[in-house]
Order: sequence, then C-alpha cells, then structure tokens
Amino acid sequence: MNQREKFARFRELHHGPGILVLPNAWDAATARIFEVAGFAAIGSTSAGVANSLGYPDGNRTSRDEMLEVVARIVRAVEAPVTADVESGYGDPVATAKAVAGVGAVGMNLEDAIGDRLVDLSAQVAIIREIRALDVPVVINARNDIYLANIGDPATQFARTVERLNAYREAGADCLFAPGVRDAETIAALAREVRGPLNILASVGTPPVSELHRLGVARVSVGSGPARAAFGLVRRIAEELRDKGSYERMLNGQVPYAEINAMLRGAERDTRQ
Repeated sequence: MNQREKFARFRELHHGPGILVLPNAWDAATARIFEVAGFAAIGSTSAGVANSLGYPDGNRTSRDEMLEVVARIVRAVEAPVTADVESGYGDPVATAKAVAGVGAVGMNLEDAIGDRLVDLSAQVAIIREIRALDVPVVINARNDIYLANIGDPATQFARTVERLNAYREAGADCLFAPGVRDAETIAALAREVRGPLNILASVGTPPVSELHRLGVARVSVGSGPARAAFGLVRRIAEELRDKGSYERMLNGQVPYAEINAMLRGAERDTRQ
C-alpha cells in the first residue's frame, strides 16, 4: 500500500465491525514484533520513545528526535503507523505536516500541557487547520481531563464530552479519553461522544472484548509495553547483581537469528 492507501485503511479500521487494537512501539524492532504478531496498525508511544532516548515523558523530546524514531518505525513495517506527537511541539500544524512527511498516517494530539488544558477554541482551530491541509493523517484528538484529574470531578464527564465532540466537529477522526477505566463511564462516553472513541488500556481497564461491547472503537496500550520491557531489564539487572545468574535474561528471549531475520530489509523506502 502507498501512503494514501494506508491512510484510508487506517481510518476505515476505526469503523468496525471489530474494535481496533493498537499496540504502541518505541523503536523499529518492537514495531516489527507487533506487526509479525498480526496487528493491523501500529502506534508509537511518546513516553516509550522519550524514555528510550534518555528523557522523562512530557514534551521533553524535540519534534525532530521523536519523528526520527517514527520514521524508522514506518520504514520497518508495512502496516499503517500513527505517531504520538504529544501536544504538537509548539506548532501542531507544522508537526502534522512533518508526521505525513515521514510516512506516518495518523497522529495523537493532546489538549493539555502538564495539568493545564489548552483553550478549547484554540484547540478546535488547530484541528480545523490541520484538517484543511489535506494531509493523509488520521487525527486522534486527546483530552486529558481524566488522565490528569483536571478540575471538579463532578464536571469531568460533561467537560470531556464537550471537548471531544468539539474536536470531532472540527475534523478529528477519533476521540481519545485516557485515564477512564470503569465500564460505566466508558459506556457513557461511547454513547455521548459523536465519533470513534479511543480508550487507553491500563490497570483496571476492561478486556478488549468488553470494551468492544461497551462501544469503544479503538484501544491502545500507550507506554505499557515499554514500561513492562524496562521492568524486565530491571529484574535481569537485579538477578545478575544479586545472584550472578541469567535465568530471567534467557527465559523467553527472541533468538538472535530470529530477530535478525525479522528486521532484515526493514529500511523500506516509503516515498510513494
């Protein structure tokens, strides 16, 4: 598929009949592992990429650094790739152009910096401007009210719905509400949000089959796999330090020849 075909395919995946299960990679190797496992599309994780580059999460990585990793992921896989570009690195419209420029066909766009929400009208204007570019990028508009616990809990649901519906009207393809875990709230969001709903898998999140039943269109895993991998490395380090043994390192590792074969030819030319 060329880039326009991947864009169309990725957008189509948000409209069923099944739920889109989107794993999040932090480098070319993890993207290939997810693709070989059979996933139809791959996302990047800004936190996973930032951590792997030596930064904490939270807009500490530059746009160029983030998109260099996304470009490597795009070249490594045939599947459509969507990029987590945080709040757009100071210029979300330029970032959208850059996302398309490296061959990705989607972008997450956050509406908060830390615990401060971007003005709603300003965020709507940004989404409209990105949509007017006619670049092949599926916009996943993210609202962080629940994730960052912003404002009065009694009004969080209504404000989340208001923002996500405004983003949809402005041209967003998918609406992302990370931090929501309970089935009742997820079902209510799926009813009230006028577009495909993305939920982040975390502690307490219902399984994929239940999310599908509740009306969720897309579930992503964010930095979960990256943090799980970092946790494994920490356990390997502790065993090596304390016992001088290698069981955790050797148990379940991908064989040397297999990972090399998986990545052979991964530097594809995406200029189509």
